Amino acid sequence: MKHLALVTLLGFFLYTSLSVQAQHYTPVTVPNGHTLEWRWVKGVKEFHLTVEEIEHEFAPGMKAKCWGYNGSTPGPVIEAIEGDRIRILVTNKLKEPTAVHWHGILLPNGMDGVEGLTQKAIQPGETFSYEFTLKQHGTFMYHSHGDDMVQIGLGAKGFFIVHPKVQTKKIDKDFAIFVDEWYVTPGTFRPDPNKMTDFNIFTFNSKVFPGTDPLVVKTGDKVRIRFADAGQESHPIHLHGYNFKIVATDGGDIPVSAQWPETTVVIFPGQTRDIEFIANAPGDWPLHCHRRHHPMNAMGHDNPNMIGVSQEGLDEKIQKLAPDYMAMGENGMADMAEMSQHMTGPDNTLPMMGADGPFGQIGMGGMFTLLKVRDSVDASSKTSWYHHPKGTVASPVSDHESSL
Repeated sequence: MKHLALVTLLGFFLYTSLSVQAQHYTPVTVPNGHTLEWRWVKGVKEFHLTVEEIEHEFAPGMKAKCWGYNGSTPGPVIEAIEGDRIRILVTNKLKEPTAVHWHGILLPNGMDGVEGLTQKAIQPGETFSYEFTLKQHGTFMYHSHGDDMVQIGLGAKGFFIVHPKVQTKKIDKDFAIFVDEWYVTPGTFRPDPNKMTDFNIFTFNSKVFPGTDPLVVKTGDKVRIRFADAGQESHPIHLHGYNFKIVATDGGDIPVSAQWPETTVVIFPGQTRDIEFIANAPGDWPLHCHRRHHPMNAMGHDNPNMIGVSQEGLDEKIQKLAPDYMAMGENGMADMAEMSQHMTGPDNTLPMMGADGPFGQIGMGGMFTLLKVRDSVDASSKTSWYHHPKGTVASPVSDHESSL
């Protein structure tokens, strides 16, 4: 018995030593989000998830009743290490059955999380246990696989990130961003999961600009950004000021010989993509979806095209009946967007462009944030604007200069 106890004790210390060694990775930073806590239970990493209705804020001035995990959408990031034995306890606080699918994870069929096919549904008030060993590393997802259209459509999804057991490269900043789209009728407080195409809210981690947290890094940092899409649309995500390499998909690492430089990475529904680059250019650099209407808030698809159509005197006449009326884009949308910031619209609706920058109104909202690269990072870096060296900012040209 003493010999058996000694072997068990040595095995525990060996496992603990390897685990500590393996955890020399950079923890994931989740803009506007957080990672899920866990505890050791007899050699197993145990996590707890609760799916429930939540009140979610897309940006200051707009909230909605969504569904999420542990009080947020997307839910907290599950972060573990290749080789870990994990247990995830899922409690259902919705009013309908659910199940949780571990998207891209290689596991036993009975742990795959498809309601009615690989398991019984998790009924309201029940808790189910999922337990398996992580056989691969990479960027994955978890999401509902019970009443998918409604539950995923209302926000029931999250990241599942598995770090390699053997670290082969050092990452200084590791970010995780979920891309998604929603439809919230202006003046209402609940997303419509029945919309299949015409969405009007486009989000990074379920936030729209100016509610999106910036990505703050130090000049010279090796940066990884992980993107995931559990929605309906593809999103070509473009980063200004940099090119990068797409280094991994949800299927695994891309060999170095197969990587190529890009400035835009497309994430399709059901996919994840990892990009990496060296942050060698200081500044406030936009990161946004390049579909033209996605970096905008509360977009409508049924408005007539009024560009170039004279509407002189129309505002005054209609405002006698509808005081908040404004003409639709006679000279483009910029003037209308600027006016919308200062006018009263329907309750719980955001202006199309939502924030002022150091040179005036920033011409984007929605699926938009900033990569803030600084030579020195401190507590103010998140909210301060970049100070451009003299002579490096575009400026007006005088008539005399333009003739030279």
